[in-house]
Amino acid sequence: MWKGIKTNDDIKSFMDLVCYFHDGCIKEMHYLSGAYVGEGLGMYPLNDKRILKVIIQRQFDNPSMVELEFSGLQYMNLNPVDPTYTCEILGSTILEKDGFIYWCDDDSVDAASIENYDGTLICAEKLRWRPVEGHMGKDNYYIVNE
Repeated sequence: MWKGIKTNDDIKSFMDLVCYFHDGCIKEMHYLSGAYVGEGLGMYPLNDKRILKVIIQRQFDNPSMVELEFSGLQYMNLNPVDPTYTCEILGSTILEKDGFIYWCDDDSVDAASIENYDGTLICAEKLRWRPVEGHMGKDNYYIVNE
């Protein structure tokens, strides 16, 4: 069941529940723009969905795996701390600013500096989340036609 994050109280409760994603990692992402090319090769070029789903797994129980759904995606900057070594999250931030929800992989970022953060950063109109059970490990959660 999806749970919305709309208020500062929602943010605080969620971040406390997931311990700010300490000892977690982004496992997978799935983006749906809304644009496509049809069978007759005609293009529907509108980004009218802009939904980013992110799977984060954690070294804690309840929940060990969380799916975040950002809708009305404005932008995403995927910039791992060290692309050749580690991707663990030591802490993260969720905040609301000017009607947008921001998530980043650092717990020391505030509203004044969030837009200039150079790590992994997501900005969207809405955010909701749900726990995911029975899918820990290396197998893909978002199945791709192989």
